[in-house]
Amino acid sequence: MTDPLAALGYNARTDVYGAIKRLASSGETQSGCLVQKLKARLIEAGLRPTQQRMLLGWLLFSRSHRHVSAEDLYDEATRARAHLSLATVYNTLRQFSEASLIRQVPTGGGKTYFDTNVGEHHHYLAEGEDRMWDAPAEAVEIAGKPVAPPGYEVVGVDVVVRLRRIEADS
Repeated sequence: MTDPLAALGYNARTDVYGAIKRLASSGETQSGCLVQKLKARLIEAGLRPTQQRMLLGWLLFSRSHRHVSAEDLYDEATRARAHLSLATVYNTLRQFSEASLIRQVPTGGGKTYFDTNVGEHHHYLAEGEDRMWDAPAEAVEIAGKPVAPPGYEVVGVDVVVRLRRIEADS
């Protein structure tokens, strides 16, 4: 299937907001359906489908599952000629995470990643490459969840396997 925004004439030199608006209001059923699904998904999650949320949602969800930092998503939005602040991107990612549309992946480092796959799974993180991807289910075995202290419950276990590229001998 072709990219619905490209079908409307969107490219890096046009306004992505305008393309999303035209797509959402167009009579197109196949490509317009993608934007309508995103709009419905936001409403179902209790979020108003503002232009900023629609744009960032499109960038996040129009492809297969992905891992992205706020800075990476901000760069994508900037290349799409969107006029958003980094704070808006952070706030939207936080709202999407709180609404369980995406999952925040703790890395223990200075950078936080957000994952569009909200199911339980673990991750590889390539240090120095700013890259994260899903670890195969069989890559990590956990015998059992730890017992929570009184007054708390375990809501999940996140394992991030840190990787470093092996330098080839010269």
